[in-house]
Amino acid sequence: MNERLIITPLGPYIGAQVENIDLTRPLSDAQFEQFYHALLKHQVLFARNQPITPAQQRALAARFGDLHIHPVYPHAPDVEEIIVLDTHDDNPPDNDNWHTDVTFIETPPAIAVLASKHLPTTGGDTLWASGIAAYEALSEPFRQLLTGLQAEHDFTKSFQEFKYRKTPEEHQQWQKAKEKNPPLLHPVIRTHPVSGKQALFVNEGFTTRIVGLSEKESAAILNFLFNHVTKPEFQVRWRWQQDDIAIWDNRVTQHYANADYLPQRRIMHRATVLGDKPFYKG
Repeated sequence: MNERLIITPLGPYIGAQVENIDLTRPLSDAQFEQFYHALLKHQVLFARNQPITPAQQRALAARFGDLHIHPVYPHAPDVEEIIVLDTHDDNPPDNDNWHTDVTFIETPPAIAVLASKHLPTTGGDTLWASGIAAYEALSEPFRQLLTGLQAEHDFTKSFQEFKYRKTPEEHQQWQKAKEKNPPLLHPVIRTHPVSGKQALFVNEGFTTRIVGLSEKESAAILNFLFNHVTKPEFQVRWRWQQDDIAIWDNRVTQHYANADYLPQRRIMHRATVLGDKPFYKG
């Protein structure tokens, strides 16, 4: 059996499509090594025609490390590690902003695995942006300004209380999640623990302020960085087909789920692999 993966870059900075792979079955050691090296290089990988079950998706994600269980999103039946993102008119999406997943915890996810289960007839694309490319495009004086700074990440910036008042049980779940996840600090510039590359690590979804700066200074720099990291030059855009899988390095990317398909329905399944505590090493 030919175990050599076919990897086709989708842009100069981020994104590649992988062929000659079956992600519904355990990867051989050789295939997994190829896949992981490609993930480090391209930051997000895509594969077509992967009709994966929740249990198979959990097994695939667990190959990369321990899995995160989300505090408020619903999960697949009997597979609590698989988040179900089922969006429609009665449950509009809340991920139509640029964000890095779950940066409100001490060890934000390293990797995420997203599978398409039900798609609108058109729309619903997802975009990813490279924090590495965005960092490398900054001037040296601006990089020096950001070096050593820390920013606050807050669960409630994206998961706002008013969205979780449909039932007393849902509101109670949100309150528990808020208590369990108080605001915390991460470096503005993050060093990738494997590649050693530097990347911007602030995102519009969860980052609220830069510590040690005045409110106006913090807002000005964050607004610049939020806009800078999402320049088209640093992006890849994926047009989903049924049974596609995307796997990305959450440590150095942001993504945006386009909410242009309502009132149609879109169902995605996500597994999230826990990472390490973000650090900066110059």
